[in-house]
Amino acid sequence: MDTYLRQFGQHLVVERNLSPRTVSAYLTDLEQFYSFIIRNDGDKFRIAGWQHVDHLLLRQYLAQLHKQCGRTSIARKVSSVKVFFRFLLREGVVEESVAATLLTPRRENYLPKVLSAEQVGILLDSSPPAKQILLLRDLAIFELIYSCGLRVSEVTELNVAGIDLDSQQVKVVGKGNKERLLPLGRQSCDALSSYLRARKKVELSDPLFINNRGGRLTARSVQRNLKARLLHFNLPADVTPHALRHSFATHLLDAGADLRVIQELLGHASLSTTQKYTKVSFSHLTETYDKCHPRKRKK
Repeated sequence: MDTYLRQFGQHLVVERNLSPRTVSAYLTDLEQFYSFIIRNDGDKFRIAGWQHVDHLLLRQYLAQLHKQCGRTSIARKVSSVKVFFRFLLREGVVEESVAATLLTPRRENYLPKVLSAEQVGILLDSSPPAKQILLLRDLAIFELIYSCGLRVSEVTELNVAGIDLDSQQVKVVGKGNKERLLPLGRQSCDALSSYLRARKKVELSDPLFINNRGGRLTARSVQRNLKARLLHFNLPADVTPHALRHSFATHLLDAGADLRVIQELLGHASLSTTQKYTKVSFSHLTETYDKCHPRKRKK
């Protein structure tokens, strides 16, 4: 890795206190950018370093991204390059930030995938046999995500100490290492209690959800296990754990919950991020109106 990329990674960890996942995302994008430079203009870059990067080279990189990536990915990669060049300018490595004028493409507008309340009921209401600990674990995970609107990374990083079944609360660490204390629903508490009883000997410092070898469960495993359960109950197989988080927010909004309360529960830094659920909810209202209003039902 380039020396300044390593220094930038340390800057993100020490000075900006970003999570390991966020730091990794930045560095992955920038290593891709670095590889592009070496592949296309390596000799000159080795002589002049980052000072060699100009607007023409950046435009060539953007042209390649447009062939390979969607607008959301491009926007993230452009943002990474901009932040990196601000760092280089601050450190005196470059005389100007050539990336400052890069235009970030508008992100695609999409409605989050959600399950209906009935579909969530089918997914969660079937209790596994008491001796099948892995099924008890999976049910506890899905109940927890839907009960609290958690990100899958927040779930897999939980330790046993983060759950307080007596107070019906869970403490999670979200993006930017921000902690939030959330209420647990009764069904989620019941599912967690059944799973922890089946595990028997549990220490507070242990990972809350473990695989069959005793290690911490990964997000990929959660996704795979959810897909298996969806297929078993003949539910849409393209639903992800994040869709349960979306469903949590949409169902609260449909029931009349305040948008700012939902923002706090989800751990969104900006209300604008939460507002996308109003579109999902309106879509649901429109669908219901079309089905039920007598004037709409007339041919």
